[in-house]
This record gives sequence, C-alpha cells and structure tokens, in this order.
Amino acid sequence: MERFDNSPETALDWHRNGSGAALATVVETWGSAPRRVGSQLVIGGDGRIEGSVSGGCVEGAVIVEALEAIDEGEARLLEFGVSDEDAFAVGLACGGTIRVLVEPVGKVLPEPMLAELVAARAAREPVAYEVNIDTGHRALRRNVYAERLRMDRSGFEEDGQTFVAVHNPPLRLIVVGAVHIAQALVPMARIAGYDPAIIDPRDAFASSARFPGESILTDWPDEAVANLGLDARTAIVLLTHDPKLDDPALQAALGAGVFYIGALGSTRTQAKRVERMKAAGFTEPQISRIHGPIGLDIGAAGPSEIAVAILAQMTAVLRGKA
Repeated sequence: MERFDNSPETALDWHRNGSGAALATVVETWGSAPRRVGSQLVIGGDGRIEGSVSGGCVEGAVIVEALEAIDEGEARLLEFGVSDEDAFAVGLACGGTIRVLVEPVGKVLPEPMLAELVAARAAREPVAYEVNIDTGHRALRRNVYAERLRMDRSGFEEDGQTFVAVHNPPLRLIVVGAVHIAQALVPMARIAGYDPAIIDPRDAFASSARFPGESILTDWPDEAVANLGLDARTAIVLLTHDPKLDDPALQAALGAGVFYIGALGSTRTQAKRVERMKAAGFTEPQISRIHGPIGLDIGAAGPSEIAVAILAQMTAVLRGKA
C-alpha cells in the first residue's frame, strides 16, 4: 500500500490559489513499475510539482504534457516506455511501460468534485473516483468497488475504459497497552503505512520518553477509543493482559467495523476472554473476530518478533489471506 499522500488536497489548493493545477495518475503499468497504479503527481500551472508517478523515470515528460494540458483545458492519456537503463537508475531491475492520465483541475476534473473528494478523505470516508477515459464521464462512487477498496487496488475495470482510483483513509492502528511489544510494533506499523495511537492510563507506561513523537492517550480505554473513532480502516491491538483495561476497548471494537482485533495472551487467557464477551452479550460471530493468542504462529520470541507476528497477521487479515 502506498503511503497516504496529499495530492488531491494540493491540487485543490493550487487551483484555488489561481496558479492552476493538474493531477497526473498512474492508470496502468507493465513490467517493473516504480510506482503502483493510482499513484499521483500534482503539477501546478507555475511548474511546481508534488508527488510522483515513476520515481523519476518520466516525471519531466509528464510535467511538460501537464502544463500544455492546463493551457488547453483537456485531459491527456500518456504512455511511456521505461528502458532497462533508466529503470536501473531509479533502483529497478528492469524497465516497463506505464500509462498516465493527466487531468487539469477545473475544465476537466470539476472543482466541486475534487472538493468533495478532499472532504471525504478528511472525514475518513472511503471513496472511489471513477473516470471513463473514452467518454470523459467522471463520478465519485460510494459503497461500490468493495473488493478494490479492501485491497487498495486502483485500476481499470474489465471494459478497459473505466478507471477506478481508490481513495481510502490512512490505515490506523490503536494499541491498548504501552508495553515493550508496543514499543516495537508502533514504529514497524508506521513503516507499513499505519497511523498509530497508543492508549494507556498508566503514566509509568504511557510516556513520551518511551514513545517519542507518537500519539499517546491516557484516558480510560473505552473513552479514548470513542474519541479516536473506529472504522473499517482501523486495527486494534490489546496488549495489557489486564481485563480492566483491555475489555472496555475490546467491547467497543466488537461493536464496530474495525478490520482487525488482536489480543495478547495464552490459549487459556483467550478462553476466559471469550467467556467474558459472551457474558457481555456478544455473539459467537462477533467474538470469532478476536485473534487470540495474537499474531501469526511464527515461533516468535521476544517483543520485537511478537510485533512482527502481529503486523504480519494484520496484513494477512487486511488483504483477505487470513
């Protein structure tokens, strides 16, 4: 998954500031691709750029085409062959081909539609941007393309004309328990594209010295979770071993649509946890969503390896492999 970037927001700002802007989006790739389908580059009418469509292979040509497209007010569908030599220069083993759709904001990509997309992203609302490259029809679609949204997979539909750009909110990880495993898991998750938050009302654990630069909430877990909000792009990991701390957050997660719930503890601990959740009125299908003991069984020893097992299991669940 690409890290969440601000290309639509930047394009809207530059357009509204009067300099003009175009969004260039990778719509198809063959061979070795430095950037995945859906990656975006913003080109301002004054020549400023932000983002990337190829890691440097074809940016120069895309910028020239985009500036012309802004002047003409027309979309352009570009195709580039990247030589093995150029690919090697940006760290790839071999070359390939990419297609890039350039859409000037305003005359091609309507400003109200882009503003709606930006608002949806700010509200953590998953949305798909749909464009027919033959007819030019554009739309924002909600509650469709479920598989694409789950897999973060932009691309062409089977008709070869309808391109769908997935705009998911950033993945979020909520960790209850500022313990040693959390100290290893949080930076790993950040590398994997998650926006982490740590919840622990115990001051000795929840200190900025233990988690420098991270978001730490010292409220009681059910209050903290309510403040953060839970949605389908959220994973929650329970690490305290203390039902008084874990269970309030667990109950909130079971009642929400988070994609992953993991809880630390032995098989015996998990059995007791299941009984508590049954007593609290949760159904077996709800309770079966709890991954406990947490993490893939990779023989992990020590906090760092346990963190690897947890992140691997989160990824497997997110991508439909577990």
